[in-house]
Amino acid sequence: MPLFAYKALNAKGAVTAGEFDAADRTEALRVLDRKGLQPVSLTETATAAAASVRKTGGKPQAEATSGASGKEEKIPEGPIKLKRQEVVLFTEELSDMLSAGLQLEPALKSMENRQELGNLKAVSFKIRQVVRDGVNFSVALKKASPSFGPLYCSLAAAGEASGALDTILKRQAHYLKTLADLQSRLILAMIYPAFLVLAGIGASVVFVTTLIPQLTALIASTPGGKIPIGAAILIGASAFLKKWWIVMLLVIVGAAIFFKAWKDNEANKPTWDRIKLKLPLAGPVITSRFYVQFLETMANLVANGLPLLRALELSRDATYNRSLRMELDRVIEQVGDGRSFSKALIRSGAFPALLIDMVSVGEQTGKIDVSLRRAAERFDKDLDKDLQRIMALIMPTVLIVMAVLIGTMAYLMITAIFQTISALH
Repeated sequence: MPLFAYKALNAKGAVTAGEFDAADRTEALRVLDRKGLQPVSLTETATAAAASVRKTGGKPQAEATSGASGKEEKIPEGPIKLKRQEVVLFTEELSDMLSAGLQLEPALKSMENRQELGNLKAVSFKIRQVVRDGVNFSVALKKASPSFGPLYCSLAAAGEASGALDTILKRQAHYLKTLADLQSRLILAMIYPAFLVLAGIGASVVFVTTLIPQLTALIASTPGGKIPIGAAILIGASAFLKKWWIVMLLVIVGAAIFFKAWKDNEANKPTWDRIKLKLPLAGPVITSRFYVQFLETMANLVANGLPLLRALELSRDATYNRSLRMELDRVIEQVGDGRSFSKALIRSGAFPALLIDMVSVGEQTGKIDVSLRRAAERFDKDLDKDLQRIMALIMPTVLIVMAVLIGTMAYLMITAIFQTISALH
């Protein structure tokens, strides 16, 4: 078994040194961690002549970790899924600790010892172990949990490169909370329209399957009675649905499966991303969100001293939409050829004039990070207005649709009744 020599800081901040046996470097780090030591250096010096009982004993840390109460808790194997609220809580806690001056590993250790964080204890432990092995924080996030997602990990990588990880995480927490708030507002706003839609569908079914057939039968039995063409169309449609509803359901399910397979295909994702940008209501929201994220990321990276070209590359990596990422590739290529940032944005043709003007002002004043942050605030306000506009349109749209549906049914019924009365006279 290999023999490791170490120098480390104990809980009082004093330097201590020694040697011990461990299976590998990862296990050696875990041994130091169990002893409460913060390693300064750790080197493999030799191989022990014979295997011996490990000095530290206890359960492997891959299976157990000690919380604030000292009680050992099992850590699940493999990636751990988190709820969105847990991701937000993790991001807020970690960004606050980093802003207070803690290094990444002690901050993760502190979160690991927090009893009330639930699954975040295990995730913090997994991330800390990977980080201690010399792996980047963004890579550790991917290994620990799939719930962080590619966008989150890309932004974390940008924060590591710029030295502004706390700021990036704080903004990401704000974004996640905004997204969660939007979804909750959308669900609340859709409760009443959903009841209206269900009531309208129920009324339509009763009209088509019961009332209109009875009324048309009465009209047909009346001398000189004539079924209105609208009622005849509805009766024909009802009969068609009764006969072929299984086939139509299978066609709809098949089309949905085919569409999902098509958009999940790697070759079709750029096309689907372009289509999403052109959708009537969702398109402007996606585009505005991209501007906000791009400008905030660029502002943080440039403010922390990264070269413009490198900041653009990291911002591109943090962009989830492939169509927008291709536009950033064009901008990066032109900036790499020596053109100014604003000129590259103009040549791309995918960025609004307001954004380009603010970037140009930042280039002229030498405070491009300030201009980028102001532009991000401006587009953030526009994004909030777009979201409020969508929320305001939901209710009137549903009411109009229901009014047209029920009104059409009522018109056909009244028309049929008047025709019946006219025939009787």
